[in-house]
Amino acid sequence: MDEAAVVKQARDSAWAPLAARVFRALWIAQLVSNTGSWMQTVGAQWLLVGHDAALVTLVQTASSLPVVLLALPSGVLADRHDRRKVLLAAQFAMLAVSAALTVLAFRGALSPGLLLGLTFLLGCGTALMGPAWQAIQPDLVEREQLGQAAALGAVNMNLARAVGPALGGAVVAAAGAGWVFAFNALSYLGISGVLLLWRRPAGHEPAARGEGLFAAVQAGRRYVWHAPGVRRVLLRTVLFIPGGAALWSLLPLVASRSLGLGSGGYGLLLGVVGAGAVGGAFALPVIRRRLGANGTLAAGAAVFAVTLVVLATTRLPWLAVAALLPAGPAWIGVLSTLNAAVQQRLPGWVRGRGLAIYLVVFQGGQALTAPVWGALADALGLTVSLLTGAGLLVAGALSVRRWPLHSVDGLDPSPSDHWPVPPLVFEPGPADGPVLVSVTYRVARENWGAFSDRMRQVARSRRRTGALTWGLYQDGADPDRFVENYLVASWSEHLAQHHSRLTANDRRFEERARALLVAGTAPEVTHAFDATAGSVAVAGEHGAGHRARGSTRPSGRPA
Repeated sequence: MDEAAVVKQARDSAWAPLAARVFRALWIAQLVSNTGSWMQTVGAQWLLVGHDAALVTLVQTASSLPVVLLALPSGVLADRHDRRKVLLAAQFAMLAVSAALTVLAFRGALSPGLLLGLTFLLGCGTALMGPAWQAIQPDLVEREQLGQAAALGAVNMNLARAVGPALGGAVVAAAGAGWVFAFNALSYLGISGVLLLWRRPAGHEPAARGEGLFAAVQAGRRYVWHAPGVRRVLLRTVLFIPGGAALWSLLPLVASRSLGLGSGGYGLLLGVVGAGAVGGAFALPVIRRRLGANGTLAAGAAVFAVTLVVLATTRLPWLAVAALLPAGPAWIGVLSTLNAAVQQRLPGWVRGRGLAIYLVVFQGGQALTAPVWGALADALGLTVSLLTGAGLLVAGALSVRRWPLHSVDGLDPSPSDHWPVPPLVFEPGPADGPVLVSVTYRVARENWGAFSDRMRQVARSRRRTGALTWGLYQDGADPDRFVENYLVASWSEHLAQHHSRLTANDRRFEERARALLVAGTAPEVTHAFDATAGSVAVAGEHGAGHRARGSTRPSGRPA
């Protein structure tokens, strides 16, 4: 094997991102923190095992629901502010809540309502941290290694799942829940220490700085809605999570009611899933190469379904352990595939908000279905609940052929500042608007159809980056003349299109459409402002005014 092949093999290794110093330090600190989180989850769930099934499953709801409520504002924070500072604020907030939980547990003052309330507050910290944590990954590793980084994140969680629950169950049984809450509080110090020492690379200014909260949320929502690749990732998440959540929601009840195990036994079952996931991480690169992303999603859902069927029908602990072992690789395969897919498809300017929407779907699916599984188990029994979850997973696996993930071949979300600054006769204010951008093209008759088809991709580009409306019109008196109109909310939004929101893909879509123009012609671009919002531009002694009806400029691209 030559040197180039050796280097490529090392870069493609599942563990390659750990060669990056900051990523490695954060990964180790996160492992300690995740272990503490799993210990705390076991302690919280086991304190409620003697109550109704729905109350037990509410621990997962209390952990996940804040993501549904706060992920979008958290995504805006991740795009508007230094993500490192956002992460530090989240760590210190969770440290304070965990310390309060510890004190109350030691004093014997932790009622079910108070336990769920503090768990909810910890979930708020997780919601604040989630988008920023995901969004810094491209700052830590190369884009080609985002898949491995996502898999290592899942390995981290499952390593913690392999150790934390068993350790938490043993500590709860030996010394009480207070000590697991104490360990969780201390575990936040590691990540905080690494973040305090880390300095982000130069040139990573917040993309949404200056945007209002509502406008920034709308920009993120608009981008995702007009990005078919991102929407497909969200669909695949929706088709997997409800069935997958049945395992995590009902496993405490399976351990106590079906298998007759105590807190230590429940921790062991969770540890088996974690150990399986860690082992599966070694095989994941090979599995992905052979099955591809869509095959990995289908196989993961099918394996998870088999696990639920076995848990629904067995009363033998050893058989349950055997069924849970392959569930680990299935879970890590699906989650790392979805996580990497959404990161690969999001440009930097909207990455925090796009990941926030993904987290809403992912965590929200678990939060909303967990009490449903609990209520179903109370009403119809564990067996029916687990078999229902298996049926949903089988349906999801079969749907991969109908709704697969789109290929990322040729996808390049890197920024492209290729539009020139428009030469206006006045300087608009940032809030001036709306702005009507019109682009006129000349297209020969033989290219009319192809041009219209290629402009559909341009339309999605315009809408993703800020256009509220878009249309393409053909002149009835001069059919070779096509006019593209799109409306942007404000001048600052349009300047954001110019300087931070466009990507290399957007540039490619424009170039493909412009290749069909009549030879020797170029688009003509006009920027028009709302003339009813105030007086129009009146030229002063030096030829400048404070308002303008429009500005026209021949150009090879929108300006």
